[in-house]
Amino acid sequence: MNSLNIQGSSALSRQREIVRIEATATDVHTKLRVAGYARVSSDSEDQLNSFSAQVNYYQRLIEKNDKWEIAEIYADEAVSGVSLDKRDDFARMISDCKKGKIDRIITKSTSRFARNTLDTIRVIRELKDIGVTVYFEKENLDTANLTSENLLTLYSLFAQEESMSISKNCKKGARMRMAKGTYVSSNPPYGYRLTDNQLEVNEPEAEVVRRIFAEYLGGRSSTSIAQGLMDDEIPFKNGIEKWRNQAITTIIKNERYIGDMLLQKFYNEDALPYRQFKNNGELPKYYVKNTHEPIVDRLQYELANILLKERAVHINSEYSQYPLSRKIRCSECGTAYRRKVNNKTTYWVCRQHDRNKDNCGSQRITEEAVHGAFIRLYNKLKQHYASILLPIISSLEKLQELNTRNNPEISTLNKQIAELSEQNHVMNGLLSKGILDSALFISQTDEINRKIRSLKLAKSRILTEQESDSMFDKTEELVEIIENGPERISKMDTALLHELVDTILACDTQSVDFKLINGLVLTERL
Repeated sequence: MNSLNIQGSSALSRQREIVRIEATATDVHTKLRVAGYARVSSDSEDQLNSFSAQVNYYQRLIEKNDKWEIAEIYADEAVSGVSLDKRDDFARMISDCKKGKIDRIITKSTSRFARNTLDTIRVIRELKDIGVTVYFEKENLDTANLTSENLLTLYSLFAQEESMSISKNCKKGARMRMAKGTYVSSNPPYGYRLTDNQLEVNEPEAEVVRRIFAEYLGGRSSTSIAQGLMDDEIPFKNGIEKWRNQAITTIIKNERYIGDMLLQKFYNEDALPYRQFKNNGELPKYYVKNTHEPIVDRLQYELANILLKERAVHINSEYSQYPLSRKIRCSECGTAYRRKVNNKTTYWVCRQHDRNKDNCGSQRITEEAVHGAFIRLYNKLKQHYASILLPIISSLEKLQELNTRNNPEISTLNKQIAELSEQNHVMNGLLSKGILDSALFISQTDEINRKIRSLKLAKSRILTEQESDSMFDKTEELVEIIENGPERISKMDTALLHELVDTILACDTQSVDFKLINGLVLTERL
């Protein structure tokens, strides 16, 4: 027992030893990787704030700080700050932040970063979560300081209100010009170009418009005309090679080809995010005659539109007996449904189930219920297509961009387009200061714009060749059909059904799946 006490005492008396192991690894990255973000509006006349000047400014600013190193300078030109959707370099910068390539961002002001409070705060929080700070020079705000976010919210609200005020003033001015009959859209229709704020006939495109009217009155369908134009390699607007039947019918219905203008067909709501709506009497419309040179005569235009309406009626009547024929399929066995009438009620039933109930356990559904489901589906799409379909188009565009980003030919074309766009911007500034003669300005910018169109056409051809499927085109076609369709339907529209829906999948007696022409499947209750 004594020996045990001695051993315990010896154990307690031992000295704790600490050995210091010196650090041998060096910090791989000691400098902050800083990115600059610049955005210049398309109507900026201040060359100090020009695209190239801002890029050079941030490059020099970062290089002067010994503790910083340049990650990259990102810049967007000639796009609105209200939404982040169309700002390619901004999106690329955020992506690089998430990849760990950037530690800090410097930008001029909250209004240059974004003019939408929700977008600003959302992005700032995302960046803070991954350790990226943002410094706003004008407001002297640094998101590295915990108290900055409240101030940032305030400044972003001011910027958003400023943007909305400018937008309202612009819309007010545009509506005043509409009432006076002097308004001209900045986006001229196919067949025209905008010169000194006047629509001027573009003769090569005008010949195509005349061909469309002549062939349509000659009995050809819009689909056949579109295919003929593609076979003859005639490009559509902005060098797009693909023609769609909706583009043909839109041209036939457009009153501008007879020298008239119907103003305020559409309007934008005042609240963010700005969305466009078809004007169904919410605001006045203005029909102005003889505003510019016509491409087709009035009689030809009126006859073509009468024929267009007659064919629409014919399409509806063609399927009026059995609108759902060859459309409904069984989700259980894949067999087509057949139409049956029982006690004056029309049903659709799986053929396999109808032959032998043991072959398929699906149940019949009433025709009236399917019609009602389609009516509800269309009305929902008409009201919400911007939030359902446009994000799909945006995602597909980004996918195409990812697939082509490493293409050296595309990179070269993008660089040439950017250089020519910068030349245009500089010349606009020189003209506004009176340094450049207007005649020389017009001739030079016309030549630059011709080169830009040529480069964009070459880029479009490469992108078209690389497309692996038609989902992008079909989704765009879907949007066109809905935009040109009725604002609301209260009864079955067979033509719309066959234009929008590829297949109807009968799931059970409670719901059906509508597979749209672009492959998107939407479920609707019966």
